[in-house]
Amino acid sequence: MKKIAILASGSGSNAENIIRYFQHHPSIQTDSVWSNKKEAFVLERAERLNIESHHFTRSDLNETEHLLLEFRNRKIDLIVLAGFLLLLPQKFVREFSVVNIHPALLPSYGGKGMFGEHVHNAVIANREKESGITIHLVDEIYDHGKILFQAKCLIDRLDTPEMLAGKIHELEMEHFPQAIEKFLLGSD
Repeated sequence: MKKIAILASGSGSNAENIIRYFQHHPSIQTDSVWSNKKEAFVLERAERLNIESHHFTRSDLNETEHLLLEFRNRKIDLIVLAGFLLLLPQKFVREFSVVNIHPALLPSYGGKGMFGEHVHNAVIANREKESGITIHLVDEIYDHGKILFQAKCLIDRLDTPEMLAGKIHELEMEHFPQAIEKFLLGSD
């Protein structure tokens, strides 16, 4: 059985979608959900779905081996970043496979500070004709690792950043779990 640990910083709609997708999967399971924000709604979502949820500090992530040891002991096969906003230290990306979802078509609109509404505002301000999602492996640089999957959506000239965010969210819900599954099972 392949095990996933999900890291998230916010409400957790992507995390919930992933948990539900793998709930009865024959070879992949969501082991646990972790958040750097104690009050993040993702922790409550995980608990409601009977998935262990944990809060960790920036120190746990960057200065100690606590989190790394937890993932080793749990025999985690893949760390999934689902709205996780901190840069993972090198020790994680060197030891574990880590996948992230970004709300734009990388390499455009990526990098430090480019998340959520910041991305959608920039895409709309630049009058782009399309946007989308990028699911990629994580390395030591924000939004830089190997691209595993991209899906696009058209942008209407009357779309607002909020409307674009809705289109992007639909793509995330549709494609993120399947991309994780293909990566873990080695079926591209």
